[in-house]
Amino acid sequence: MKKRKISKHCLIQVLCLVCAFIACVVVYFFGISSNVKEDILFDVQNGKTVSAVANQMQQDGLINSRLLFKIAVRVNGGQIQTGNYDIHTGASVWRIARMMSKGDVATVTVIIPEGLTVKQIKELLLQTATLRGSVECGKGTDLPVCDLRDGDLFPDTYRVARGTSRLAVLDLMRKKMDDIHTNWEKAGRILPEPLKNWNEIVTLASIVQKETPKQSEMPIVASVYLNRLRQNMRLQADPTVVYALTDKLGDMQGAPLLREHLKIDSSYNTYVHYGLPPAPIANVGIDAIYAVLQPADTNYLFFVADGQGGHNFAKSYEEHLKNHADWRAIKKNRNKK
Repeated sequence: MKKRKISKHCLIQVLCLVCAFIACVVVYFFGISSNVKEDILFDVQNGKTVSAVANQMQQDGLINSRLLFKIAVRVNGGQIQTGNYDIHTGASVWRIARMMSKGDVATVTVIIPEGLTVKQIKELLLQTATLRGSVECGKGTDLPVCDLRDGDLFPDTYRVARGTSRLAVLDLMRKKMDDIHTNWEKAGRILPEPLKNWNEIVTLASIVQKETPKQSEMPIVASVYLNRLRQNMRLQADPTVVYALTDKLGDMQGAPLLREHLKIDSSYNTYVHYGLPPAPIANVGIDAIYAVLQPADTNYLFFVADGQGGHNFAKSYEEHLKNHADWRAIKKNRNKK
């Protein structure tokens, strides 16, 4: 009787050891063992089956066993998502399967600065190699993103799946600007006199955006232009001339803006025409929009650069001439250095 008890006890121990060994093997091959020797971007194309992906990964040397990969996918839901995946060095079969089952695709951060034109934004997207496709619609395509104008896009930081089409990114920006417009309408369409509609809000905001990068100055700059509009004065905003001169690119690319340029025949030239330009001259951020909707309460009619990244504001032309003289002196001293 005593020998039988000992044998039974030993058997239980052996079974426990076997189970522990199997568990260790499973943990090792599923969660620890890895064939991935360096970071790699793996593309799961639309329509690819789990078996096809497993075959490709084994051919690429990313996994040891197609069976283990398929089992891991099954445990994680049984499906894998289309997209590009960042598979990092040391990634296990389990980690890869879970990543693809959850659709945890590789992403790219696209930063769109405020104040760029549509042409500049498209060029920036073309330079982003991790996106795909053209920035222009194909022939016969009729979508909102196919007929963009400045002011339609919202500059921001966008995080999208790697391989996202450039048109899709443009459409994200368009939809975000549409949301801002919709929220303004829901809030009661409040706007300062003499502005009449959303187009005029964004148009003035685009001039403010191009005139100053300083958030604290934007409501003051907005007040200057609103005051000039109320007094039927020409806005005389240099960025509108630049926009006209550069065929809506909005960048002189190092060339100086000359006095003769201020006479260019264009509806965007606010040195020649009264009132606002017909449409925005850039794509604006939320600070510029808020500056127009909630301008500072001032009597300023003029402003000029102060040489320190900001501006000096004036209520009278005489005061403005003095500020202008100070700015010319600053530039003269800089040129001497």
